[in-house]
Amino acid sequence: MYPLAFWNNPTALILLVLVVVVLFGGQKIPELMRGLGQGKRAFEEGLKGTPEDDELRKEREREAEIRRRVEEEMRAGK
Repeated sequence: MYPLAFWNNPTALILLVLVVVVLFGGQKIPELMRGLGQGKRAFEEGLKGTPEDDELRKEREREAEIRRRVEEEMRAGK
């Protein structure tokens, strides 16, 4: 009836863990978990933005301001 009802059943959960160990092997599971953790961390940083993003945005704004000033000076000089 409920698609995830087996989570409440310890026997089914143990069976699921055994199937995962057989399919991936004991050595691959830590690598898979590490990759999932890194992906989750990168996703969360992308959602909230990082200080590096702010610095890049400020740098682009400074560059745009410099370009605008140079263009104005070139127009005024003609």
